[in-house]
Amino acid sequence: MKKEIIPSILLTIICILFFSGVYPVVMWGIAQLAPNKGEGFILKDSKGKYYYENIGQKFSDDKYFWSRPSAVGYNAAGSGGSNKGPDNPDYLITVQAAIDSFMLHNPGINKADIPSDMVTASGSGLDPHISAEGAEIQVARIAKVRGIDKSKVEALVKAHIEGPMLGMGPERVNVLKLNLDLDNLK
Repeated sequence: MKKEIIPSILLTIICILFFSGVYPVVMWGIAQLAPNKGEGFILKDSKGKYYYENIGQKFSDDKYFWSRPSAVGYNAAGSGGSNKGPDNPDYLITVQAAIDSFMLHNPGINKADIPSDMVTASGSGLDPHISAEGAEIQVARIAKVRGIDKSKVEALVKAHIEGPMLGMGPERVNVLKLNLDLDNLK
């Protein structure tokens, strides 16, 4: 019995020291090498309100570019997906409702032309980006609602298109940055 208890106690003490001391210090050190020292990227709007640019925000007003749907209600305290597969009836109802809403607010858009990221949530539920196509398909609605020339809104979208991350994946647009600049567009 002594042969099992002493190693178990030692292993417990080692794990406590490592996971409550060494590991956090190492992670903090790595974060200090990251851009902005791991504090996130904070943006301020024209009204003095602060936002994290790397966390998805909900935009559902017609005068803004809509964000990607979120399975967690854009709650950064608990990121995650719905964990429902593509054959799940509840999931299909949720996606169909998103498609119907998108088409209602963007008349003249064909269902087949809606990018999938505009009607499906990301794995984290906090994705701050939409595809370039997802932004471009919303231009007509925003120009009409705001009474802005469509070409100005298109130019704004083009200016916010970011290349693929690490050279892989589609071009993307940060919705928060785009909408903040949209508010400043004259």
